[in-house]
Amino acid sequence: MSKLGNLGARLYRGEVGYDFVGKRKIWYGISILITITAIVGLAVRGLNMGIEFEGGAVFTTPKTSVSVAQAERYAEDASGHDAVVQELGSGGLRIQVAGVDTAKSDQIKAELAKDMDIKSESINADLVGPSWGEQISKKAWTGLIIFMVLVVIYLAIAFEWRMAAAALIALIHDITITVGVYALVGFEVTQGTIIGLLTILGYSLYDTVVVFDSLKEQSKDLTKQTRWTYSEVANRSINSTLVRSINTTVVALLPVAGLLFIGGGFLGAGMLNDISLSLFVGLAAGAYSSIFIATPLVADLKETEPQMKALKKRVLAKRAAAAAKGESVESPARDEDDDESPDDLPQDAAPAGVVGPRTQPASRGRGRGRPSGKRR
Repeated sequence: MSKLGNLGARLYRGEVGYDFVGKRKIWYGISILITITAIVGLAVRGLNMGIEFEGGAVFTTPKTSVSVAQAERYAEDASGHDAVVQELGSGGLRIQVAGVDTAKSDQIKAELAKDMDIKSESINADLVGPSWGEQISKKAWTGLIIFMVLVVIYLAIAFEWRMAAAALIALIHDITITVGVYALVGFEVTQGTIIGLLTILGYSLYDTVVVFDSLKEQSKDLTKQTRWTYSEVANRSINSTLVRSINTTVVALLPVAGLLFIGGGFLGAGMLNDISLSLFVGLAAGAYSSIFIATPLVADLKETEPQMKALKKRVLAKRAAAAAKGESVESPARDEDDDESPDDLPQDAAPAGVVGPRTQPASRGRGRGRPSGKRR
């Protein structure tokens, strides 16, 4: 078995682990800092909206020796507006000028033909009205709202409302960071960007639901035992699915990185830049939020319940009593009034916050179950 596979198996069995939930204040702080940076970038720089949203003209030239920088200067001089120029795979150029009408478009086309020393009829000019972009924006917002409402309803039914709320916060977190990166980088927002933003919602939700499903399974009948708090079980759920989350994220990021850095960077394909940047940032943010944000939030919300508060109090009291007797905190002695059976408890799970091998060998015949009460 590979080292990563062996690590994944040990994480799943609870032989090793990292205290993600216990250090949640650190992750919250990092997320708040990144989110504030994204919001400030969005407020200061704003989004570089594409011509589809602002309206204007798009000029496509045949193969030419004129550089992108020269064509950009020619277009700005001819139109009096900022121009965006992209080199096409055929050797031609795609020149976008926002805020021009039909008459101005004909004038710009003529001046471009003269400056670039090509025939005017060989330049293809298309006018784009801002109403098309407005329709796309409205549909995107409608789709986003419907998606989030359905997600909340599904998670509330399949799991519980606390998990639905945490997943919704994680989704908003991912979208905010992705949009903020667009503002800071200055990439043009096109219909490809909208498609990418809507696509990352599913990826972000996938990793979150995987952890939630593990948490739901392991937390059944949790209040019938006094060895683990809800936060510790939540932390174990993250660790048991950690390698799976990393593998799926890396596999998804590799082709997207190829589109972004090779397709967009070297080949100069503008549409690839638009969609691949949103996918790349959104996938990374989604993997981060499912591990560091969503599940710790569920633990925080869940431990506000009276029964979970009482459970935590009992667990800590029992550990303190065991420590006072010089017994192992990991395997406290059974109290006479404790109705749990040692066979019913996860013998192979390390307490939350333990990183590294256990001091006692794990029983491979046990621990595949969840914390539960006495067997009937």
